[in-house]
Amino acid sequence: MKIEGKNSVGEALRSDSVTVNTLYCERGRHSSLVALARQQGVKVSFVDRAVLDKMSADGRHQGYIADVTDFEYCTLEDILQASKQPFVVVLDGLSDPHNLGSIIRSCECAGADGIVLGKNRQVPVNDTVVRTSAGAAAHVRIARVSNINNAIRQLQDSGVWVYALDMDGQDISTARLDGAVAIVVGGEGQGISPLTKQCCDGVVSLKLKGKVNSLNASVACGIALYEVLRQRG
Repeated sequence: MKIEGKNSVGEALRSDSVTVNTLYCERGRHSSLVALARQQGVKVSFVDRAVLDKMSADGRHQGYIADVTDFEYCTLEDILQASKQPFVVVLDGLSDPHNLGSIIRSCECAGADGIVLGKNRQVPVNDTVVRTSAGAAAHVRIARVSNINNAIRQLQDSGVWVYALDMDGQDISTARLDGAVAIVVGGEGQGISPLTKQCCDGVVSLKLKGKVNSLNASVACGIALYEVLRQRG
């Protein structure tokens, strides 16, 4: 897998969970990233910008592309053991890699203990996701499970209250989110599946006062994350 951009590459080099095999750097650049890569024993290859442009998915490499091992997922148990009061985001059917990358970035900033993804109908953590997360993917625990509903039941059995984020719930500001909590966010268009919603302990909603009846998944998730953070003080 290749990641690109100064921030994403820098976070990958600083992370203990990402293995960088080779750093491709635009010829003539001798930055702190190059020094860090050499300090860690990472092979540095200086190439012409045209080579990077050809390697890049969208031309936004900023002079740096890193070849890294494929993303290593953790287990749900790893997330549960990260905190006495776990703070988890569960994603049900998210298909847009840009939304997933943005959610990972928000989760890292809000201090969430981890993210749970389904293996089916769900975008995996790929190079686009890592790039969109601005390097946050290197610092967030992400578990990929075969069955989202079973994962929700496991969270509940571990004392975590699970809330679906959907249109027909109680105002999120009135729900008790200051303990062990998980927020379930649905995919683009379809939202949370009915069966998954039934598995949750409750449904919470965000106030909408405009004419559009829904928010982008990553935006809605970000607002919910910071409501949890607010209640936790």
